[in-house]
Amino acid sequence: MKRLDLIRHLEAHGCALLREGGNHTIYVNRAKKRISAVPRHREIIEFTARKICKDLEIPSP
Repeated sequence: MKRLDLIRHLEAHGCALLREGGNHTIYVNRAKKRISAVPRHREIIEFTARKICKDLEIPSP
């Protein structure tokens, strides 16, 4: 899955950029009070994308 597609999915489900880390971008779901780190790779494997969505308590892409 492309990173940009995952970012769009997160934002469509109410998640927002919290801050930029060293090698990751930190996203937050303020409604559920959950955070997760999104790696800065062009491609993100499906397992990682599902884990990020699970951490943020949103549906998988």
